[in-house]
Order: sequence, then C-alpha cells, then structure tokens
Amino acid sequence: MADKQSKQTPPRKSRYTADHGMAGAFEGETVTRRRFMTGGALAAGGIASAAFALPALGFALAPMFKDATPDRWQDVGPESDFNPTTYVPRVVNTDPGVGEAGKATIYVRKFDPESDKPSPSDQGKDPIPYVVVSTRCAHLGCPVRYYQAPKRFVCPCHGGIYDFQGKVAGGPPVRPLDRFDARASNGRVEVGERFSVNSELRRFSPRDPSNHLDGLWQYLYPSRPST
Repeated sequence: MADKQSKQTPPRKSRYTADHGMAGAFEGETVTRRRFMTGGALAAGGIASAAFALPALGFALAPMFKDATPDRWQDVGPESDFNPTTYVPRVVNTDPGVGEAGKATIYVRKFDPESDKPSPSDQGKDPIPYVVVSTRCAHLGCPVRYYQAPKRFVCPCHGGIYDFQGKVAGGPPVRPLDRFDARASNGRVEVGERFSVNSELRRFSPRDPSNHLDGLWQYLYPSRPST
C-alpha cells in the first residue's frame, strides 16, 4: 500500500536554480528570485528606451497635428498690383522674432481659374485667390529668380528650374517651390503662413529643402518647427 502511494505522489521540484541547471546559477539562488531580477531588468530597459524614444517620436509627429490655420497676415499691396499673367516680387518677414534676418522675397500673382488648378487637398474649397511662391529653392535653399519671358523660376546655384506653377522643370530640386497662404481683405492682398507642396501641389506642413514629399517620402521627412 505504501509503495502504491509513493508512485502516485510526484516528487517535489527543487526551487533552486542550481538544481535546474540554469546558466549562471549560484548557490542559494531561487527560481522566483531569478524571474524577479530578469523581469526587473527588462522593465528598467523598457523605461530607459522609452525615455529616449518617446521625445523623439513626439518631436517627429507633433507637427502633423499642429493647426495649420494662418495666425499672422502681412499686407503686400493693393489688389490692383497683381494679375494672373506675371509674378510681382514682394518682401515679407517669415520670422519676426529675428528682425531683418527673417525677411524674404516672395512672388505674387492672381489665381487664374483657366490655368491654375486647386490643390487636391483643397478640393471642394474655394481656391486661394492669389498664388504666392517662395523664392527658396527646394534643392538646397538658394534664392530663385523669376524670368517673365520663358515664365520660369531659375536657381543660379545648381541650375534648378521651375515652371510657371512652381513645379520642377529641370535640375536637382526634389519638389515644387513652397507656397504661402493668401487672401484679399478690403482691397488689399495679405500673405499668411508658408506651406510645402508635392508634385501634385498637394499641401503639406513646411519641410526643409531637399526633403521629398511624394509617396512614402512624406513620412520619412516630417515637418520641423525650425523650417
């Protein structure tokens, strides 16, 4: 009878890591303690990784949720100064916080319903009544100049060429010239915040020069507050 009971009762497993043949086991260490220390080390590693990863992730994604509505408008002249056939240069301050260093030249013309098409991102909305183009080349940021005869923007640094819409027509630029919001108010033209566009003139938050915006590139080059 005693022999039958001893066969039915399984032997009690040892609680020491050395008896289980675990790597790095030492005398007196229990399995419970090993699991606790392993879990604690993994938790500490996860917290340390999050401390580095979360700020970087927030820095990259925060601009995607930023309100893009212009909150500062600059007067660039009466509506009579502008027409749909040519660009007129004007100077605006893109960063008032740095004074004269924040001033930049822009090109302004009236929107032409026959040749200009609203951005795909603005479908169903009233088009911006004026086309305002940045002079900062989308290659490395050199200032471009508009030539009326060929109706081209030309960058003197590396030969970048843009057509009348500001789209890339030749050279190394990776996307069209940036644009600015614009509106007419009391007979005056006002310019708002800058934004970037892809090859379809789809609107995006501002990007640095050399940052692509077509396809998956738009996710690899997120907007940065410094642009």
